[in-house]
Amino acid sequence: MKNWKRMLLSLIVSAGIITTAAAPAMAAPKQPAVKVNDQTVAYAGGTPVIDHGTTYVPLKTTLQAMDAKLKNAADDTIHAVVDGKTITLKSKLKRINGVTYAPIRVVGDAAGYEVRWDAKTRTVVLVSKATETAQTGGRGFMWEVESNGNTVYLVGSMHIADDSFYPLRPEFEEAFAEADYLGVEVDVSKAADEAQQQLIMDMGMYKDGTTLKDHVSSETYAKLDKILTESGMKPNALDAFKPWVVESTISSLKAVKAGYEAAQGIDLYFVQKAIERKIPVIELESYELQLSMFNGFSKELQEKNLNLVLDNFDVLDDSVEQLGKMWKTGNDEALLEFTNSMAVDEEYNKAMLVDRNIGMAEKIDGYLKNGKNEEYFIVVGAAHYLGEHGIVKLLEDKGYTVVRK
Repeated sequence: MKNWKRMLLSLIVSAGIITTAAAPAMAAPKQPAVKVNDQTVAYAGGTPVIDHGTTYVPLKTTLQAMDAKLKNAADDTIHAVVDGKTITLKSKLKRINGVTYAPIRVVGDAAGYEVRWDAKTRTVVLVSKATETAQTGGRGFMWEVESNGNTVYLVGSMHIADDSFYPLRPEFEEAFAEADYLGVEVDVSKAADEAQQQLIMDMGMYKDGTTLKDHVSSETYAKLDKILTESGMKPNALDAFKPWVVESTISSLKAVKAGYEAAQGIDLYFVQKAIERKIPVIELESYELQLSMFNGFSKELQEKNLNLVLDNFDVLDDSVEQLGKMWKTGNDEALLEFTNSMAVDEEYNKAMLVDRNIGMAEKIDGYLKNGKNEEYFIVVGAAHYLGEHGIVKLLEDKGYTVVRK
């Protein structure tokens, strides 16, 4: 088994929610910028903000930068003039210090721009669809299941991504456009909510007066000390957290440096679109279930996983790129190899994949059987689908025909 597969599994299989746990120990990220056709938008009286994974921008100034004009905006309704035509948009609005804000993706799409996110510079990039060059985007992973008048689309997510994953191929957008429900592992747009953060602190931090140093070997702690120092952090920055939180935090540090962020993840992309379309977002799992799984790993497994990340820290960004390439090319063979590699550690594989797959397959089975003539668009980590214990096999065992799209 290649180490990169194991050490980055949580970034493609779990919802990535635990990467927020160490936020108090890290510097706050700078506010995002906006570029329209390579020109940085100069904001006066208000700057873009990120709220629950959605970037909100001052509406009037942003429209002007796109050669559009705001007529009025109130009660989550926007009237604007684009290319000489008046358009009406329905979107959640915010008032901040007297300035009206709207989601950049809604505004950009309506004005005829492709909306992308440059994670390295934390910049929203809007490119006119009339002038943009061809972009490959991502093939990804999607399957279709039909039964009793219901249709379920199964989409394999990568929970961190960059703008090279977009635009998604038309089959994704077309299937989502017809969906009555979006299903996800957990609603990652709520990761920063107080209740979720409290769960992370309750489970991921030591409460008995001990610190990480008391629970891992001196060798492991010394390796962490070195990496944190070289990354510009205090060597004791993560002392309050358990090894499973530290492991994910270290992985995410490298992922962000490689330009990959949860803000660009496939599941969050569709959660934002579901909010815009005002369709229900249903959770196949819960924050508590996912966090309990990580917290329930044996002490030995937690330190083993942490050491995998520490020992391979220098190649983590290359490993993220390998995962990204696998997703963008929709390589089923590589995904199956990746999934099968988890079976080497029985405790890890059972918790991360086997048990969770059973629970998710049962819920999908329920959607297919309800006879309501509905369409479900299900987005969960790609590694949950293939293999002997994968969701595809579990559904086939129940008599369903699962078609790769």
